[in-house]
Amino acid sequence: MIKKFLFSSLVTLCSFTALNAQTKTKETNKLADPDNLASQYFSQVMGVAVDATSNVKLYKFIYEWIGTPYRFGGNTQKGIDCSAFTKAIYDKVFNTTLLRNSRDIFSMVDPLPKDELKEGDLVFFKIKSKSITHIGIYLGDNRFAHASSSRGVVISNLNEPYYSRFFYKGGRILESGKKDLIEE
Repeated sequence: MIKKFLFSSLVTLCSFTALNAQTKTKETNKLADPDNLASQYFSQVMGVAVDATSNVKLYKFIYEWIGTPYRFGGNTQKGIDCSAFTKAIYDKVFNTTLLRNSRDIFSMVDPLPKDELKEGDLVFFKIKSKSITHIGIYLGDNRFAHASSSRGVVISNLNEPYYSRFFYKGGRILESGKKDLIEE
């Protein structure tokens, strides 16, 4: 309820700002840009630096799913698991089709260390297992969005002891993987 109110307030504020900005100079327009305001809002809500929030569509999508309960095999806002959440983000935000589970998705990426991750990259975890068992979307500032089995869809920090302990690798979707999926 509060989330909907805040989001409605943001949309109203952005609309008002956009109307107001039309009558001002280009310099003022840059400050009153609705996407800039949305980036500022999402950066505050999700705990990510403003300069890291370049993809407003990504943050809006995640914001709409925050609090969705975890459900193994689920793929709706009534319940979703980590790979389905990641798959939905890539489908709706990046127009890219991913495979269904975290291990298969890992086969589609160029592995990266933590310090090379960029907004929209994937993060993989081996939680109490020798194989990949969890996946999330990197947001910047060591923050990532994921469907946690205990808390549902949340934003977490890679530096938290739990996630730091089980972090395996980051990854960026290979261009060849994107092309193969488009051709099929």
